[in-house]
Amino acid sequence: MFVLPHRFSLIKTLASVNFLYFCFMKKIQVFIRLLLLALTYSCANIGTPNGGPYDETPPKFVSSKPAPGQINYKGKTVEILFDELIQVDKPSENVIITPPQMQLPVIRPAGRKVVVELKDTLHEQTTYTIDFTSSITDNNEKNVLENFTFAFSTGDVIDSLEVSGYLLNAENLEPMPGITIGLHLNPDDTAFVKEPFVRTSRTNDRGRFVIRNIAHGTYRIFALNDLNRDYKFDQPGEDIAFHDSLIVPSFEFTTRQDTLWKDTLTIDTIRTVPYTRFTPDDIELRLFLEKFERQYILRPERTQENRFTLRFNAPLDTIPLPLLLGFTPAAADSNWYIPQWIEEKRAITYWLTDSLIWKQDTLRMALTYPASDSLNILRPQTDTLSVALRIPPSETKKSKKDEEPDPLVFLEMQSNASGVREVFDTVSITFAEPLPGLSKDLIYLDQKIDTIWTPVDFDFYPDTANILRYFINRKWNYDEEYRLEIDSATIYSIYGKWNKLVSQTFKIKEEDQYGHLFINIVGLQDTIPTFVELLNAADQPVRKAVVANGGALFMDLSPGKYYARLIADENNNYAWDTGNYAGKRQPEKVWYYPEEIEVMKNWQIEIQDPPWDIQATPFTRQKPLEITKNKPKAAAKPKRDYRDEGRRQSSGSAPGGIRF
Repeated sequence: MFVLPHRFSLIKTLASVNFLYFCFMKKIQVFIRLLLLALTYSCANIGTPNGGPYDETPPKFVSSKPAPGQINYKGKTVEILFDELIQVDKPSENVIITPPQMQLPVIRPAGRKVVVELKDTLHEQTTYTIDFTSSITDNNEKNVLENFTFAFSTGDVIDSLEVSGYLLNAENLEPMPGITIGLHLNPDDTAFVKEPFVRTSRTNDRGRFVIRNIAHGTYRIFALNDLNRDYKFDQPGEDIAFHDSLIVPSFEFTTRQDTLWKDTLTIDTIRTVPYTRFTPDDIELRLFLEKFERQYILRPERTQENRFTLRFNAPLDTIPLPLLLGFTPAAADSNWYIPQWIEEKRAITYWLTDSLIWKQDTLRMALTYPASDSLNILRPQTDTLSVALRIPPSETKKSKKDEEPDPLVFLEMQSNASGVREVFDTVSITFAEPLPGLSKDLIYLDQKIDTIWTPVDFDFYPDTANILRYFINRKWNYDEEYRLEIDSATIYSIYGKWNKLVSQTFKIKEEDQYGHLFINIVGLQDTIPTFVELLNAADQPVRKAVVANGGALFMDLSPGKYYARLIADENNNYAWDTGNYAGKRQPEKVWYYPEEIEVMKNWQIEIQDPPWDIQATPFTRQKPLEITKNKPKAAAKPKRDYRDEGRRQSSGSAPGGIRF
C-alpha cells in the first residue's frame, strides 16, 4: 500500500532535482556569457581601476602619551597616535628637539604611531619641544603634515612664547634651508663659541624659522651651519649669522583679515579673526662664512726641467724665496729663477734661469713661508724640500720622429686681437715662457682709415698678476678697424726661443649693437660707498659700476636680460666682504633689484619712474625668482585627477599593438 506514494515521491524529487540542475546550468551559461563580454570589453578599453577618490588629507593627530602640553612629565618616551599609517622622513635631519640633545634620540614610526625615545637626562623645570617640521607623511599617498610640533614640560609651566624670521645668504640673498637657529640666555659674546643653545629651530626651504616654547627673558639669536652637531660655533668652516640687537620675546592679542574664496577668482567673505601675535616675528639674519683658511704648503710639482711649482692651500700675500742647498748658482744673487703667480695666488711657478740647475733631476732647497700654528696665527716656517723631476707618461711616450730634435722651436704666444671686439676690451698677448724684457717699440698697431693702414699710439704695460701677459690698450671708437703686427725673431724668451711673424686684424663693434643703462637709486646712506653689479641669468656678475650722482651708469651693454645687485662697500675695496664674529663685523649688505632688466640694441634705458628704492622691498622678496637657485617647494602636492585615471591608453588598443 506504500509503493505508489513512494514512487510518486521519488519521481517528484527527481523532477525537482532536474529543475534545479537546469536552472543552475542556465545561470552558469549567463555567467560565462557575461564574463566573455567583460573580457571583450576590457580588451577594447584597457585601463587601471582608480580605486575611488585620491586621498589628499594629511595624517591627523588622535592622542599621545604624554598628553600635549602635559606638565610635570618625568618620562623619556613620547608616543603620538595618528588616524592612519604614517612615515617619518629622515628623522635625524628633519625632527628638531629642543633643548638640543647631545645624544641622538631614537625616532621611529610604528604603524599609526611615531615613537620618540630621549637619551639625554631631562632638565628640571624645562619645556621640551619636538618639532617634526614636515617629516610626517601618510604611508600611501605621502601627504605631508606641515609644521607639526609637540611639547611637554618637566616642571609646573609650559613656556609658550615664540620668535620668528628669515635667514638668507648674505652675499646673494639665497634662502638657506636646514640651518640651525638658536637662542642664548647668556648675553656674553663667548656663549656662542662655548655653550650649546638653550632653544633651537631650523630653517625651511624658504629660509623661514620659528622658535617655539620660549620662556620670558632676554636672548641673543644666532644661525649656525652646525657641522659637528654640538650647537656651538667652534669650527671655522661653519657658516654663521648673528643679530646685533638683543631679542625680548613677547605677545599681543590682535586681529587679522581672513578671506574665504568661492573659487580661485571670487571672494566669498572676509572675516576679522582674533589671534595671538608673537613678537619679534620679522628677524632678519644673513648667513656668511668667515674668511678663514689654515695656511700650509702642498706637495711641490716639477713636470718640466726648467721650472717647478709650489702650491698652498690658501692665497699668499708675498712670494716665498727658495734657497738652494748643496749647489751654488752661477748668479751672484738670487736671480736663478723668475717667479710667476698662478691660480689666484695659491701657487707660484719658479722659472729656472740657470741651465746647471735645471739639468739636475732633484732640487733640494730651504723655503721660508707663512704657516698657521695651532692657534691659527700665521708665523714664518722653514721647510726643506726635495723637488724631483716627474715627467707625465703622456709626454714620455713619443714616436721616433718626435724624439728627433727640432732646430726651429718657436716661442708660443697667444693674442685676442682678432675678430670683432667690444669697445671696452683690452687687447692682450700671452707668451709661453718669460721674457727678459719686452719693449713697446717691437709692437705695431695700425688703424685703417679709409683704405690706408695708419700707425696709432697705444698704451702698453705688463700684467701685474701674470708675468707672461702684456696688455695693449687705447680708447677704441665704434666701428674702427685695427691691425696688430710683430716682426719675426724680434722677441726672445729667457730660453732663447724667438717668435714667428704676427699679423692680426680686429674690428670694434658698431654703436647700434649696444644698449645703455642708467639706474636711479634712492634709499642709500650717503656716508657709505656703494657699487652695482649687473648679473646674468646664472646670478654671476658681468659688469659693475660705482654709484655716483644718485645712480649707476652702464655704457655699451650687449643686448640681453640682466639683473642688478647693489653692495654697500664699507671698506671701499670695490668687492663684497664677509663678516667676522670675533670682531663683531657683519657682512657687507646686499640688495637686489626685484625685477628683470632687458637691454635692447641701440636703446638708452633709464630706471627712473619709479627709481630703485632699495628699502621698498623686504629683503626676502628682493631676489627675482628666475635667478634664485634655492627655489621654494610647492606649498601643496598637485591634485590628482583620479576621474581620468585608467583611461590614458587609447581605446580599442591592447598592449603590444594587438587590436581586438
